[in-house]
Amino acid sequence: MGIKIYNTLTRKKEDFVTIEPGKVRMYVCGVTVYNKAHVGHAMSALVFDIIRRYLEYRGYQVKHVTNFTDVDDKIINRARELGVDPFELAEGYIQELKRNFADLNILPASEYPRATQEMDTIIQMISDLIKKGYAYPAGGDVYFRVQKDPDYGRLSGRRFEDMKSGTRVEIEEVKEDPLDFALWKGAKPGEPAWESPWGPGRPGWHIECSAMNLTHLGEQIDIHGGGNDLVFPHHENEIAQSESYTGKEFARYWVHNGMLVFSGEKMSKSLGNVVTIDEFLEKYPADVLRYTVLNSGYRNPLTFNEEVLEQSSKALERLRSGLKPALPGAKGLDESAARALVEAGAAARKGFEEAMDDDFNTSGALAALFELVRTINQARADGASGEQLEKAQSVLRELTGVLGLKLEEKAAGGGEAAPFVDLLVELRGEMRRQKLWALADQIRDRLAALGVTIEDSKEGSTWRWS
Repeated sequence: MGIKIYNTLTRKKEDFVTIEPGKVRMYVCGVTVYNKAHVGHAMSALVFDIIRRYLEYRGYQVKHVTNFTDVDDKIINRARELGVDPFELAEGYIQELKRNFADLNILPASEYPRATQEMDTIIQMISDLIKKGYAYPAGGDVYFRVQKDPDYGRLSGRRFEDMKSGTRVEIEEVKEDPLDFALWKGAKPGEPAWESPWGPGRPGWHIECSAMNLTHLGEQIDIHGGGNDLVFPHHENEIAQSESYTGKEFARYWVHNGMLVFSGEKMSKSLGNVVTIDEFLEKYPADVLRYTVLNSGYRNPLTFNEEVLEQSSKALERLRSGLKPALPGAKGLDESAARALVEAGAAARKGFEEAMDDDFNTSGALAALFELVRTINQARADGASGEQLEKAQSVLRELTGVLGLKLEEKAAGGGEAAPFVDLLVELRGEMRRQKLWALADQIRDRLAALGVTIEDSKEGSTWRWS
């Protein structure tokens, strides 16, 4: 069984068949860099990082392109407010975003094109669309003739008559049709501008992504991704202008992640409920946000609140428990139990792959990993040796790594404290053997206050940072 992927264009799961065998061309709409990145931006980046990691695990060579929109009304207005150069503003936020993504363990994209670097391609595409009758200049602007494309609306499921009912013609409107969208915007005083056959100006938002796709991935791609808020009009317009330009199918699979919901509302700057990536990472490890995304499923809305994040933290602790070493003095499992532990690792891999092959069902993949953790922990309690545990634990490490989880233990007080904790736990064990229960409990309680959790079993005691 191969990978199946939900295609927004057809509204069904389809077999994943790439244009070129063994290779994936994936374009993901990136960020308009006019302010600090927030956890909503991180959610989308995490979703496509997870998809990319799994495709690579399955043997595909993935070329992953994510753009930066570095010229836009929002950037220009923000720069004007701050009294800075818009290009310097955008560059600063680009570098900050790259740092944020590294902190979140998001793999760097194969390429990060920028709108300002694509002007030659943009102007060439627009010129050709005009020649073909798909676009027209008007008053220094250039617009795409939406009704020239009979397939327009198929991604979003909207009909011309429905779209028209929601439009309004302004007094100074220069468009032939209210549905037409801008490919080129004539320059306004004080704004960045580039020379073109239609006068100085800058590109419309939609044409930027079509040009970057063409330059860095070619005329056809396998996966086009982004948030589901981009389905209309951005992705709809990308299809119209790209396919009108090339005469070929633009993208085989349209993949959209759900929106992040904060206290019952979509996260947005206009609502004032934005949590920046930096603010999040001051309170939580990166794994917490990644786990929250994994547990939700990429197409679903993602609830973001303290309760959900705390649940994610506890779930990560359960996963980490599967990587703990053997108990002190462990005598080992018998042959049958040891074989069952190895078989549990194989079963977990099978369940993990079956879930991920089904439209990247990460919650199902996590369920397979938790079952493996349960088996490992039981085997440890039954006296499994470190060598016996390692085979199953190596599967757990590999598959959580495929999901991008680091599962790093907290190092409260620094790693230099570990030998002293070892000594105290050893002394406590000796007190328990001598039945000095009050002193043993005192050590346990004092260590707990310092963030150390002790776990006792018939084979001995182990500890971890809590």
